[in-house]
Amino acid sequence: MNKKEIAKEYINHLENGNIKQLSALFNQGGMVDSPLYGIKKADEFYLELNNDTTNSELSLLGIFEDSDLNNLALYFTYKWTLKNNQIVEFDVVDIIEFDNQNKISKLKIIYDTVVARKLVEQL
Repeated sequence: MNKKEIAKEYINHLENGNIKQLSALFNQGGMVDSPLYGIKKADEFYLELNNDTTNSELSLLGIFEDSDLNNLALYFTYKWTLKNNQIVEFDVVDIIEFDNQNKISKLKIIYDTVVARKLVEQL
């Protein structure tokens, strides 16, 4: 798969809560940098996110690729239903760094956490 195909797979697996498939997109040392959950190994991050989530709806707004740096940015809307049935919706930019085998080595999540942080703290 090329980087854009991997990015679309990532969005699909994130929306459906497919933890194993998400983790398989990362290399062995793959890390996620999240404004709510901090910096964690990918499998740990997605397990924790999944434990806090009842439902996710994602709408992809764009994919931006920088082939010189082996990076890609995903821009999407995330409608997140938490375990306590609270719903928060926000725009997200995920910056994905790929290794030479097109595995994700680092994913940095960028979004405004003002509302989401309060709701996650209530879990």
